[in-house]
Amino acid sequence: MSDIGLDLRVIRTKESIKNALIELIEEKGFEALTVKDITTRAKINRGTFYSHYYDKYDLMVKCEEEVVKEMENKIIKNIPKVIAGLYTNTPNTIPFTFLVPFFEFINQNRGLMKALLGPRGDLSFQTKLKVFMRKALFDSNNNSIFKQADLLVPPEYLISYIASAHIGVIQEWLNSDRAESPQEIARIISTMTINGPFFAAGLKK
Repeated sequence: MSDIGLDLRVIRTKESIKNALIELIEEKGFEALTVKDITTRAKINRGTFYSHYYDKYDLMVKCEEEVVKEMENKIIKNIPKVIAGLYTNTPNTIPFTFLVPFFEFINQNRGLMKALLGPRGDLSFQTKLKVFMRKALFDSNNNSIFKQADLLVPPEYLISYIASAHIGVIQEWLNSDRAESPQEIARIISTMTINGPFFAAGLKK
């Protein structure tokens, strides 16, 4: 078999394993599922599974690492464009501009993100998302959206507040299978971020 054919087969096999993982997390929860469950659902033998992953935990970690790496490639690399927009757009458009590609990515990977962030997924993935958000907002060297010297509160509290709010909205969007587009969700959370929850609730004009 040619190298190209072998690579395609590996890609298809890994995709089948990932799809099986997603389905089984939804059905049984991650802790309850076994490697045998995964191989049966993916229609592969155990040897094939173990040629790619040590166990189900290694599979989960690698899936999560792929998600974070792809988010970094698609989102953090675009931060300079967001920064450049500071000089041409009003401040109220900045969260929306930053969030649209973030929610587009989540929507494109909806099944996996729903499984990871759902009640039967991996709670530690939320911590990884918070680390990613901190990197995007504060730790991108000269391209950081927020400058720590300008903050009115400690950065740890600010990033915890922002990340927890975003993760909560994402979970509601995914778990309830709501039909809002990524652009609509970005606009909703931008409204709450810019104006605060009391304004969004109609209590503050």
